[in-house]
Amino acid sequence: MNRLHKVILCCTIAALSICSCGDSDSGPLAPEPMNMEISFERSELLTTMADDIIIPAFENYSNTLQALTSSKDVFIADPAEATLADLRSAWLDAYLAWQSVSIFDIGRAEAIGLRNFTNIFPTDVDAIESNISSANYNLELPSNFDTQGFPALDYLLFGISGDDAGIVETLSDPASAQYLSDVVDRLEALTTEVLNDWNGGFREAFIENSGSSATASIDKIVNDLIFYYERFLRAGKIGIPAGLFSNSPIIANVEAPFSGVYSKQLLLAGFQTTRDFFSGRSTNGSIDGIGLDDYLDEVAIVNGTESVATAIMNQWDIAQGEIDGLMDNFATQIEQDNNSMLITFDELQKAVVLLKVDMLQALNIQVDFVDADGD
Repeated sequence: MNRLHKVILCCTIAALSICSCGDSDSGPLAPEPMNMEISFERSELLTTMADDIIIPAFENYSNTLQALTSSKDVFIADPAEATLADLRSAWLDAYLAWQSVSIFDIGRAEAIGLRNFTNIFPTDVDAIESNISSANYNLELPSNFDTQGFPALDYLLFGISGDDAGIVETLSDPASAQYLSDVVDRLEALTTEVLNDWNGGFREAFIENSGSSATASIDKIVNDLIFYYERFLRAGKIGIPAGLFSNSPIIANVEAPFSGVYSKQLLLAGFQTTRDFFSGRSTNGSIDGIGLDDYLDEVAIVNGTESVATAIMNQWDIAQGEIDGLMDNFATQIEQDNNSMLITFDELQKAVVLLKVDMLQALNIQVDFVDADGD
C-alpha cells in the first residue's frame, strides 16, 4: 500500500498505543512518557539496514529475476517439459528472494507500488485469460495488479492446463508466450528501477534522515515492518485462507495455490526475513549487526525496564514452532487440519501487540497506517 494512501496519525505525545484486538475505528491512546535521554546512534542502525540488509537483498532478488528472464527466454525458444522444469525452478528461486525484500516498501518501491505489481494473490485467472485472448492489456494499470507478478506466473507455469504436456502446448501459443514474457520482464524492470534508486542516492538520503518524526527513515521502516508482518504475512499467508476474516476458510487464497507445495516455504522465507531484519542480521547471514533489538535494549537500559526485544523474539520462537509443524501445502493443511493454521495465526498475532504497542511506545514512533481487517 502506498504511504500516500495510509492515514497519518500525528499527535504530540511520545508514542501511540493501539489495542490490535479492538475496534479499528477507535482513536489512539496516550502512553506514559518515556525517558528521552537515549544516546543510540540511529544513523548507524540505518547504515546497517541499508548496506547489510536492504541493498544486498534487492541485489540478490535482482539476480534471481535475471535468471528467471533467461530461463523464460530459453523456454519460449524451445518449449518442452525440460525447459518448463528449469523455468519453474527459476520462478521459485525468485519468489523466495522476493520474500526478502517485500518488507521494504520505501523510496522508489513505495512510489511505483512494487509490492502491488509483484505479489497480489489470489491471482485473477479470468482476467489473465482475457488479457491473453485479447492481447490488449496494460500491466502498468492498477486494475492489473492481480494479473501479473509471481501469482500470475504460478498459474501460467502450473495451472494453465491439466498436465505438463498441456502447459507446454498452451504456452507455445504466441499470445500465451507473449504474456508470459511480459509478466517476467516487468518483474525485472520494476526491480531494476528500485535497485538503481537505492544505488543512485536514496541510500544516502535514507541514512541521513535519522531524526525522530513521522517522515524519518526509522519511523517509516519500522511501520513498514509492522504493516508487512500484520497484513501480508500474518493475515495474507495464514489468516485469510484459514478463514479468520470470513465465515469459512478460503482455500483458493493460499499463496501459490497452483504449484501446490510452496506455501509453507514462502511463509518461512518471509518470517525469517522479518526476524533477521529486526535483529540486524545481514542478508547473507554473515553479519549480526545493529538491529532494532539493540535499539530496544538501549531504551530498556535507560528506562530501567525489561527489553521489549526479548519478548518479541521469544514470541517469534513460539510462532516458529507452530509454522514448522504445518504441512508444505496450506491448501491441504486447511482441508485436513485447519485448527493448526488458526493456532499459528494466534501465535503470530501475539507478536503484533508487542510490535505495534510496546515497541512503538519504547521507540516513540507513531503508527502511520490504519489496519481495518478487524483484528
